[in-house]
Amino acid sequence: MLDITKIKAISLDLDDTLWPIWPTIERAEKVLHNWLTDNAPMAAALFSSPVALREIRDHIALTRAELRHDLSAIRRESIRLALYRAGENPMLAQSAFDVFFAERQRVEFYDDALHALEFLAQRFPLVSLSNGNADVERVGLGKYFRAAVSAREFGVGKPDPRIFHAAAGAVDAQCHQVLHVGDDATLDVLGALNSGMQAAWVNRADHLYPHDEQPHIVLSNLTELCELIRQREAS
Repeated sequence: MLDITKIKAISLDLDDTLWPIWPTIERAEKVLHNWLTDNAPMAAALFSSPVALREIRDHIALTRAELRHDLSAIRRESIRLALYRAGENPMLAQSAFDVFFAERQRVEFYDDALHALEFLAQRFPLVSLSNGNADVERVGLGKYFRAAVSAREFGVGKPDPRIFHAAAGAVDAQCHQVLHVGDDATLDVLGALNSGMQAAWVNRADHLYPHDEQPHIVLSNLTELCELIRQREAS
């Protein structure tokens, strides 16, 4: 059971917790493809094949192990390899990635997300904790977060306990004082539990929980967490 009295800070996942990620990625990939069509048409043709695109990404992931926690670098180097294989100028990779990355930051929040962040930020220091490459400032959430910790910058991703420890430290808290909130049963819930945090599983689509170790609370949306805290304040 969730013990609200122990919470001194909250860490939050971003993708699929505050907004749905795949519509964002699909839109960003379309913008990238349009840019390549205008500036590197042979590479655009290569990127239009899902099989070829998957092969390029798999190749980068296998041959550039040092990039495994940096989704931005993997994306950029995949573009660079596509340009090279297509006989286009690999120097275009950064400009192409910039187009993709800008669109990737244009997210559409879940209906409950902004109200919940405002409520929670008034009561606890918040830290974002993500394996992805969303930027809380660029997506417009910087005012809610005291700190941001990402696998890209830290060099280790969830569910490794070390990145959870880093998130707690970023808001001057110990892990047992932090509630971690996220949608992924393995990366978020098990990672938080193994680091000593309380864990809230955001299960918006009514998935079955796959592990023996249980989260402290299951939420269908973030409003439910706010209501629990409000009830505790009123008691």
